[in-house]
Formats: sequence, structure tokens, C-alpha cells
Amino acid sequence: MKTLTVRLPEPLVADIEAESRGRKISKSDVVRERLELAPRKRRPTTSLIGSVDGLPTDLSARKNQYLQNTGYGQKRTR
Repeated sequence: MKTLTVRLPEPLVADIEAESRGRKISKSDVVRERLELAPRKRRPTTSLIGSVDGLPTDLSARKNQYLQNTGYGQKRTR
């Protein structure tokens, strides 16, 4: 089992400690149980690829070429 350190608000810590003492189990066990019972909220898997007009279809693979073609980082005349 891996170790993870988190910072929690004081009221939540007090609640976990009280439950831990009342049930006579470790705080870690209380936290693990709460995480397992929590509904899993995931980000939507929608993609933004192709949703912006005027950008290349695969900018991530050709980033440097795109920036060079658009003149990014080059000195401009005033």
C-alpha cells in the first residue's frame, strides 16, 4: 500500500478523529472507507479537437513548425 499526504480543513479532521475514536479504528481506515464510499466524479471525456477554426488538426505534434510559420518569437519591425 502506498502513502499519500494530504492537507484537510480542521472541521473535517476533527470529524475523522471523532469517528476514529468512536469506532476504535485508525484515522487512515476512516479516510479509506470514506473514499471508497464517495461517488466517483470524473471529468467529461469530450474532446476539443477540431472545435476551433483556423488551427492545425494536430498542433501538439507540429508545435515548433506552427510557431515558426506564424512568426512567433521573431523580431518585428516597428
